[in-house]
Amino acid sequence: MTTSDTPLRVLVVDDSNTIRRSAEIFLKQGGYEVLLADDGFDALSKVNDYQPQLIFCDILMPKLDGYQTCAIIKRNARFSNTPVVMLSSKDGVFDKARGRMVGCQDYLTKPFTKDQLLQAVVQFGRQAVGAA
Repeated sequence: MTTSDTPLRVLVVDDSNTIRRSAEIFLKQGGYEVLLADDGFDALSKVNDYQPQLIFCDILMPKLDGYQTCAIIKRNARFSNTPVVMLSSKDGVFDKARGRMVGCQDYLTKPFTKDQLLQAVVQFGRQAVGAA
């Protein structure tokens, strides 16, 4: 939670309805405000409109993949400090390195557990609040 007792606003971007809904349930149980997007373009619109304090973004999505989505978010001065955690079923060194190159803070391998997701929020949510 943030210091002002308003819940941290978290955006989950994934083209899988199952992953989005699982993350939403886990995050709401953790007391966080949750926004959902099903592709990169939807994510960019929600980032601009709602200014989430933390973003979980799938890598493999149609239209605009997670790397492209993250790079666009990070290029915008308003959101360059917003932590982005990539989500993927791939956990290779190359994938992680590419994520770092576009500005993501961490990498969560799917399927993730409730504890893994909430731990990432605790770890990177502090950064988001500190940067605000």
